[in-house]
Amino acid sequence: MGLKGRVALVTGGGAAGDGVGNGRAACILLARAGASVLVVDRDLALAERTVAMIAAEGGTAAAASFDVTEGAQCQAMVAEAVSRFGRLDLLDNNVGIGSKGSVVEETEETWHRVMRVNVDSMFLTCKHAIPAMIKTAGGGAIVNVSSISALRPRGLTTYTVSKGAVIALTQAMAVDHGKDNIRVNCVAPGPVYTPMVYDRGMSEQARDNRRRASVLAIEGTGWDVGHAVRFLLSEQARYITGHTLVVDGGTTLRAPERESQEH
Repeated sequence: MGLKGRVALVTGGGAAGDGVGNGRAACILLARAGASVLVVDRDLALAERTVAMIAAEGGTAAAASFDVTEGAQCQAMVAEAVSRFGRLDLLDNNVGIGSKGSVVEETEETWHRVMRVNVDSMFLTCKHAIPAMIKTAGGGAIVNVSSISALRPRGLTTYTVSKGAVIALTQAMAVDHGKDNIRVNCVAPGPVYTPMVYDRGMSEQARDNRRRASVLAIEGTGWDVGHAVRFLLSEQARYITGHTLVVDGGTTLRAPERESQEH
């Protein structure tokens, strides 16, 4: 996929236990394609587990822990990738948290926290990653992870606004940095079943409802998101930038009212 010799930085690259979330899947798939991967997670042990999984397949990766809501830490994170592997070509911004409720129900504290984690982190990471890409690799590719909630709001107002901002940021950066030979795209996952979801607890009925909400009536996983990320970061997507790739099994094609009537 044109990734041999490339260096990738993936934020949110850990996952609980041996589970495979969006970030861990992207790390493993990028390594399988020949990239060297800096796996970043707030919990170093989770990033180290991802690295161990990559190493078991013969891939190259290193683990690191940084707080991507802090500019100085993002700068240090990018420097770590360049120091370890000599360059930076690829970035997967995968960090995010959720929230529920309307603007009336939401607290100011949660609003600011969600925006800081979901939007500020991507702004700060890209602010430092893009100059490194230009200097060390002559360009590169970035994928920001959004959500179908940005395209079809459903009572998750703060989360929806933050993920909509991710799409707008993606498009703006694509325009700003095309001249620098940097492509910037976005992946908008649907209701995929990942450790972040099932660690909070989910009934089998709720899980089945999510599965049947898709047109394909199959369950999405972190691997589905990871494959989309790898494609958009690869040379196969060389003529694609500013695009939002929806990965949801067709869930956004169905009206919420239809889902509630059927389920």
